[in-house]
Amino acid sequence: MLYHSTNDKSKKVTFKQAFLEGQSNPDFGLFMMMRKDIPKLSPEKIQAMKNKKYAEISFDVLSPYLMPEINKEDIKKLLNNAYPEEVSPKIQHVVDKTYIMWLTQGPTYSFKDYAARFFGRVLNYFLQKDNQRKVVITATSGDTGGAVADALCGLECVDNIVFYPKDFISERQRRQMTTLGRNIYAFAVNGDFDVCQALAKRLLGDKDFAKEVYGDESAFTSANSISVGRLLPQAVYPFFAYSKIPPSPSFIKEGFIASIPSGNFGDMMGTVIAKEMGLPISKIICGVNENTEFPEFLKTGRYEVKPTKPSPSSAMVVSHPSNLARLIDFYGGHMCDERNAETKQIIKAGAIDKMPDMEKMRRDVFSVGVTNEEHYETMKEVYEKYKIILDPHGAVGWKALDKFLKTGRDDGFTVIYETADPAKFPDDVQKAIGVTPENPEGIKKQANLEEKVYCVNSESDVVEGSKKLSEEQYKETKELLKKILKNPNRHKGI
Repeated sequence: MLYHSTNDKSKKVTFKQAFLEGQSNPDFGLFMMMRKDIPKLSPEKIQAMKNKKYAEISFDVLSPYLMPEINKEDIKKLLNNAYPEEVSPKIQHVVDKTYIMWLTQGPTYSFKDYAARFFGRVLNYFLQKDNQRKVVITATSGDTGGAVADALCGLECVDNIVFYPKDFISERQRRQMTTLGRNIYAFAVNGDFDVCQALAKRLLGDKDFAKEVYGDESAFTSANSISVGRLLPQAVYPFFAYSKIPPSPSFIKEGFIASIPSGNFGDMMGTVIAKEMGLPISKIICGVNENTEFPEFLKTGRYEVKPTKPSPSSAMVVSHPSNLARLIDFYGGHMCDERNAETKQIIKAGAIDKMPDMEKMRRDVFSVGVTNEEHYETMKEVYEKYKIILDPHGAVGWKALDKFLKTGRDDGFTVIYETADPAKFPDDVQKAIGVTPENPEGIKKQANLEEKVYCVNSESDVVEGSKKLSEEQYKETKELLKKILKNPNRHKGI
């Protein structure tokens, strides 16, 4: 299978090339497979997943994308290492035909663990084979940073740079990045997630700087959901959920509704891919918080990036999701960020010069916003009715499903993605239900560890009320990176 750039379909690369490059350079596109090339799994193969473990289902879903670049036995080893039984998601029946998929069993208690663990092991596999080193650049709105950092910590072929918005993540999320040390470098950025994301994207395209600090212009790669290595394993989630719901004639025939709390749209895009592979999904619900650019686009056909709004679902505080470019590409359109020809700074985010097939997109995907107040109301309602503690992100998935069902469109089987352990958001849970969730052991341990943080203190630019990456921030970041990456003793903590 070959992958193309969403900004240049004439560019065709292998999985390994797309994986290691991260983002298409110099056109800043995202790597994506052609819709017609997406492998189809037979109904019989999908039904045969019923008695399989997560690693085995992952093999069925992912091996068509990886072979022959990785042989069958190596794929199995990588997946068995990434997904031991204890990290397998949990499927909880709530009421009637409603289920919750708890993607919270990994080491950082977030759904991001599942894609990050795959990414880290495949990256290490390729680098060891080629005797190479890479710098993995990550921007996070909350959970991605900790999951990627944990997955990459200690890998001898990798340095990991993580950018997070210093005022928009919880302490527990931060500590999952800042207490690891070794080859993990956490940067607190003066701005929101969109600024962090713009910083990561610009560095990924800066070949001259990569060569200056690492001696290799292709040294920078990405572990964000803009990486195809993070995207593909997210297609496994709905297959696993489908395999664990007790079968019935209507379920097998009609499939299920997937309700997904969505920020940068990686898990939603993975579910779109799963549906294309043949998994019977009747509707994909894309729940967002008060950053409602995508629901408004689905409704009006106009895409307008607005100033980012804070939300209890902090990992979803994203006004311009990167994977939206992939979704639009999937439905036959084209979206890109307009850039200054010299500085490569983004002039206009999310410019669409070819509209996707809106009718097909609306048929497959429903999207709705959930207000900040509705986060807390939903958490309270679910706790009082079912004694289930949701985190703010899971509350978005629940409420978005509720809003969809109230349109009278469907009352079939439903799976809500719960994407983070409620203990990561104790203040929000306490505010909603008056109960503080118990901490998992890993969070208890990190609470007492020393933090190491690099600060990007320069101010962001503000354009039409939205924060934008400033030249001062980019220069300050590069100076910090020079000191880190040129230090031969950096892994020793010197």
